Amino acid sequence: MNRLILFDIDGTLVAGGPAKEAFHDALLEVFGTVGPIRDWDFSGKTDPQIARELLSADGLDAVTIEAGFPALWNRYLGELERRLPARPTRLLPGLVPLMEALRARADVALGLVTGNMLRGAELKLAPVGLAGHFPVGGFGSDHEQRNELPGIALARARAHWGIEFDPDHVIVVGDTPRDVECGKHHGTRTLGVATGRFSVTELRESGADEVLEDLAETARVLEILTG
Repeated sequence: MNRLILFDIDGTLVAGGPAKEAFHDALLEVFGTVGPIRDWDFSGKTDPQIARELLSADGLDAVTIEAGFPALWNRYLGELERRLPARPTRLLPGLVPLMEALRARADVALGLVTGNMLRGAELKLAPVGLAGHFPVGGFGSDHEQRNELPGIALARARAHWGIEFDPDHVIVVGDTPRDVECGKHHGTRTLGVATGRFSVTELRESGADEVLEDLAETARVLEILTG
């Protein structure tokens, strides 16, 4: 095993689900405000970063925000779990054959780099059958800044498999320029996929090593991920 592939979740592996509504209601209940959530850009950010930005924009101070975070995450994750059966996440095109092919390879390890809280990641992956596919990861519950998450995932991969993965053999896969940025920050390769709100052109301009419309062409994706 000498290759590590780190996937983003929202817009890369899955779409849909009730996360934004659960987040909205949790913010309102715990802090009494949701800030300018309607027009806020969530893409590529960690859950704590999003919450802090929204609450700060509405005038709450850092001490108040930090004090309310434990209750916020407890409420948000509870709401997410409660709502998912009625509005489950859906798997994006090509993921079933791609995951089957990757899991069959002895030279490939799989992980996550996502702004989701760890429990939120688990909840979003469960409806699409991907829970347990990713033994390691870096999550929003680990650090508020996304650029720190690949390093956390790499440290966990080293501890889990006992392997020091060469950055040239690590690739971050995501649908936003921030996914690309966090991979580049740690010297990994990057694959941008235009399955979220960013186009192929925008992902290419962000500096991604490779860009695809989606992950549907299994042979081509495997060539990029393992070549």
